[in-house]
Amino acid sequence: MPRNRPLVVVGDTLLDTDVEGQASRLAPDAPAPVLDVSEEHNRPGGAGLAATLAGTFPRDAAEHPEIVLVTALGRSRSDQTVRDLLSSRVRLLELPLRGSVPVKTRLCAEGRPLLRVDRGGGTVGPVTDEVRAALAGAHTVLVSDYGRGVAARLRAELAVLAGHTQVVWDPHPRGEPPVPGVRLVTPSAAEAMALCSEEHPETGGDSDGLHGHGRRGAALAAEWRSAAVAVTLGRRGAVLARPGDEAPLYFPPSQETEGDPCGAGDCFAATAARALADGALPEEATHEAVRQSGAFVAAGGVRNPALWGGVPSSPPTVPQVTRTDDARALAASVRARGGTVVATGGCFDLLHAGHVGMLQNARRTGDCLIVCLNSDSSVRRLKGEGRPITPEADRVSVLAGLDCVDAIAVFDENTPERLLRELRPHVWVKGGDYGTERLPEAATLEEWGGRVLLLPYLDGRSTTALARRAAGQHGTAASGLEQSP
Repeated sequence: MPRNRPLVVVGDTLLDTDVEGQASRLAPDAPAPVLDVSEEHNRPGGAGLAATLAGTFPRDAAEHPEIVLVTALGRSRSDQTVRDLLSSRVRLLELPLRGSVPVKTRLCAEGRPLLRVDRGGGTVGPVTDEVRAALAGAHTVLVSDYGRGVAARLRAELAVLAGHTQVVWDPHPRGEPPVPGVRLVTPSAAEAMALCSEEHPETGGDSDGLHGHGRRGAALAAEWRSAAVAVTLGRRGAVLARPGDEAPLYFPPSQETEGDPCGAGDCFAATAARALADGALPEEATHEAVRQSGAFVAAGGVRNPALWGGVPSSPPTVPQVTRTDDARALAASVRARGGTVVATGGCFDLLHAGHVGMLQNARRTGDCLIVCLNSDSSVRRLKGEGRPITPEADRVSVLAGLDCVDAIAVFDENTPERLLRELRPHVWVKGGDYGTERLPEAATLEEWGGRVLLLPYLDGRSTTALARRAAGQHGTAASGLEQSP
């Protein structure tokens, strides 16, 4: 994105307030929980959050484009709180608001919402020349419509803008339909279903399959005359459809994430707008938005202190299971609650049915399974040049995709003895035709009373056999390969 052309976010800013505490008793006069308040946090919501995220999650940390937020604010104390929260993060251009900024207050007990209280709102005033100039000079515009009047007030200007400027539109059921010519629209699955059940009954209904979401996305893209529609599916990722598409693209999440999804839709739209501004295609922007919104939720979402304590230069990432620290923490946690920690190890160069069967059986012997994986350099020393066939990152990715694997720790030594002393598993599982006397790890396990368990592979399955069949001969591709994982 050219540095002298900003990304402009247009929409309704809210004030989100989280009131945190504990609820361990009921009120004496009604069957309602009593919240003992411990802390209270304010943050910008709606378009204010989207603008914050657009500046917080750049695709290229070397680029720092100006983020301009066009929104409506009044003169109440809540409006001033929003100004104070945003002043150091974006350039704020205000439309007059007769009334006050909407305030959404969530009462939460130990992080779980009990009740939300909404108040405030008003009427958006006329468009200013300063706002028109900012829109005319924008490289990309993100419309974050929460149905409170800003998008409606600027509709004429946005309709002209969409003819020659990239516009991303994040719609709301009570808001305006996107103007024709928008590059990307980002409704949630529920929003797309509601819109289609009213305007396109043939694509509506209660179908929650990927094809159903794709059909609705394509129908809405045609109705709105937008280049593409990305229907966001929460933890399932997103589908991208163009007008008339019969086979939309599906973008699954990079990995399963847990956490408060509040703000994830704003993160998706902000990331997609930022990616398009940086030159990405809608497909690339959707892929990046799925990845970043998943990372956003996994890192704590809007409750992530790093988001409000200071804008980081790069996004928080989804916690990975490949670091030794993760495996150590998991092992300690399982031991603390009296569970059985199971570990296994090897190269897992070509994952085959024998490996999978062994890993599944290993997981059944305890309460967690940690895979100790030889690094590329370790494999090369043990197996010779040409190994590993599959690089470390790919081996980690394949193993992490197995439900039976709870954590992966990569080690560089020839044997995992140092790592085992950190993990201290109760059971060390090996597959194949090993005997205990051939395992250098056996003596290490005895230091804390652990034991070795041997599990056979399925007959006829081995890395050697796979490589030889792939090579079609007993040649160099199979030389040095052993049945060990």
